[in-house]
Amino acid sequence: MAIVIPRVAHASGMQRRAAAIYVAFFLIVGAASYSLIATATAPTVEFDNPEYQLGQDDSFTLGGTEYTVADISAGYEGGGHGSAPELVREGTLSWTNESARYTATWENNATVTVEDNEWRVLTDNDSDPPQLILQDELNRTAILQDDPNADDELVTRQGEDYVAITEDNTTRLVPADEYFPEPERVTYAEGETLTLEGNETTVASVSEAEVVLEWTAPRGSTLTLGDRANVTIQDQQYLAMFPDNSTVVLTQDYESYRTQQSEIERFETYKNGLWGVSIVSGLTVVLLAAMAYLPSRY
Repeated sequence: MAIVIPRVAHASGMQRRAAAIYVAFFLIVGAASYSLIATATAPTVEFDNPEYQLGQDDSFTLGGTEYTVADISAGYEGGGHGSAPELVREGTLSWTNESARYTATWENNATVTVEDNEWRVLTDNDSDPPQLILQDELNRTAILQDDPNADDELVTRQGEDYVAITEDNTTRLVPADEYFPEPERVTYAEGETLTLEGNETTVASVSEAEVVLEWTAPRGSTLTLGDRANVTIQDQQYLAMFPDNSTVVLTQDYESYRTQQSEIERFETYKNGLWGVSIVSGLTVVLLAAMAYLPSRY
């Protein structure tokens, strides 16, 4: 028994000294990895000379059209169930097309308002070119009310409409077609213009069923700018990016963007690798420390 005890103690001491050496080694490796993670600066995407760098309400002109950054917003979306919310940035680009094309369709025999007057739409396809006819819609009620000798309402006899006229205490019935004046008619050939709501409007086409009108007038438009998303302005493609919550960059330097994105991806790969080294080193230290105090078999 006197011989066995010293050998056990000797073996246990060597076991602990060896564990201490390895523990120190993995502590140094883990600390070094974590230090690199803590001091490393993550690369970001930056452009030295973007085509446009704009804040809210800033404008630029492209192809004779002025574009304005109407809004820039930033907010967090998602999150929950252990995941972190994501910062989402976007903006709105607005502009006005001073000569936008508008169209309107009038059906044959429909009633429309032109220059504050009611008109009935009629078409004449037998003429060359075809014609739009606007026939004045007589306000029969107003005409009757303005005539002190006429009743305010029409009288119908055997399916025909009459106006009751009272003169010298005598009432007579006048056919409505004879009483009311011939409605005014205005004719526009296909290709001619008329004034509609202050706009010079062209009679684009006339068919038996309908009339198509065309005119140009200002029209406001908007376009949403997504962060790191493509946007097409006047057939030119740009990359929109928000370096902060108050600035938007529009650039066509896609090569620089791809290069910088690759650098960011490499950085993330290296960072994840260092995190792995730190975690494995920490677990190894715990495992070695626990094994150092296990009883020796010898």
